[in-house]
Amino acid sequence: MLGFMEGTVAEAYIVGAVRSPVGKKKGGLSTVHPTDLAAQTLKALIDRTGVDPAAVEDVIMGCVMQFGPQSMDIARNAWLSAGLPETTAGVTIDRQCGSSQQSIHFAAQGVLSGTQDLVVAAGVESMSVVPMGSSITAALEKGMPFPFGDMWVERYGKQEISQFRGAELMCEKWGLTREELEQFAYESHQRAAKAIANGHFKDQIVPVNGVHDDEGPRPDTTLEKMAALKTLKEGGVITAATSSQISDGSGAVLIASEQAVKDHGLTPRARIHQLALTGDDPVFMLTAPIPATRKALKKAGMSIDQIDVVEINEAFAPVPLAWTKELGADPARVNPNGGAIALGHPLGGTGAILMTKLLNELERTGGRYGLQTMCEGGGQANVTIIERL
Repeated sequence: MLGFMEGTVAEAYIVGAVRSPVGKKKGGLSTVHPTDLAAQTLKALIDRTGVDPAAVEDVIMGCVMQFGPQSMDIARNAWLSAGLPETTAGVTIDRQCGSSQQSIHFAAQGVLSGTQDLVVAAGVESMSVVPMGSSITAALEKGMPFPFGDMWVERYGKQEISQFRGAELMCEKWGLTREELEQFAYESHQRAAKAIANGHFKDQIVPVNGVHDDEGPRPDTTLEKMAALKTLKEGGVITAATSSQISDGSGAVLIASEQAVKDHGLTPRARIHQLALTGDDPVFMLTAPIPATRKALKKAGMSIDQIDVVEINEAFAPVPLAWTKELGADPARVNPNGGAIALGHPLGGTGAILMTKLLNELERTGGRYGLQTMCEGGGQANVTIIERL
C-alpha cells in the first residue's frame, strides 16, 4: 500500500488493460499510421472498461522515436483520433524501452497522490514507420554530436555506448555462452507459439488492420538454424536470434482511484503494490533490472519466491538470463508465454504490452503477485509489482 491521503491509505487500481497484436517488421501493422495504431488501442480500452471517457484526466503515452509521424505529442493526437473527448489532456514521455512502463508509474503516482482519479497509461511504437535511430540520424545530419556532448566524454571517455555492446559485456561478466543464449531464445519461441495456439492472448488483444495475433514467433525455428547465424559483432556471441525483434505495437492501461471505482462502477483487476526505479552503469546499459528488482522487493518486504509471474523484457537473451541467476528466480515463472525475442519489442509500446500480458497471465493461472521490469537506455530500469484482485 503506497499512498497516503488525509490519514487514509490510498490505492491505485488497474481496471483495464488491452494491447494490439505485435506486428513484425514490414508485417501487417507496418502500413498503419502510429497515431491510428495507438488510437485503436485507446478506443478499445474505453469500450471494454465502459468508463465515461470524459472522466479520464490524462493520457500518458510512452514513445521513444518522437520523430516524424510519432512527433507532435502522439498521446494527445491518438486520443483525439480515437474520437474521444477534447477535454482530456495527453502527454508523451521517453524513458527509452521503459517508456510506457514509466507511463504506468506516472499514472499510478498521480492517483496515489490524490490529485487524479482516472488516468490512461499507454505506449506505442511503429518501428516500420519510424525506424529506430531516426531522431539520432537527423541530429547527425545537422553536424551535432548526438546524443553525447563534451561533458559526457569528459566523464566516460570516447567509447562505444550501445545496447549491442552492453549485451556482449553482460555475456562476458556472467559467463554466458552462445549455446545458453540460443537455448533461451528457442524456449522463448516455443512458449510464445504454445501460448498463441492455446488462446492465452486472445482476450487481451484488439485486432488492428486485420491482424489478430502476434506475428513474431517462429515455432519452426531450431537450434541448428540459430547456430548458423553470424554474430552481430566479430568475436561476439549475440546474434539476431538472441535479440529482440523490430516490431510495431501499442498497449493501454486504465488506472483508477478507489473513488473512481465507486463513482463509475468499475471492477478492479489488480492494484499497484510497489513501484521502483533505479540507474546503473550506462556503458553496460542493460543491467539495471537486477538492482531495481532488489530495491522493489526490499521496499515491498517480499522475496522473489512470492512472485508468481515475471515479465522481464527480452531485449537480448543475457538480460533475463543474468537477472534470473542473480535473483534466484524460478525460470518457469519468467516470461511463461515467451518474450520479446519471439514476440517482438515495439520500444515505447512494450511496457504497457507487458503489463497487459502480466495481468492476464495472473488471472489465467490464479497467481497473486506479478513483477515487471526491463532494461532501458542510459542504464536504467523500472520495476512494477502488482497484486491480482
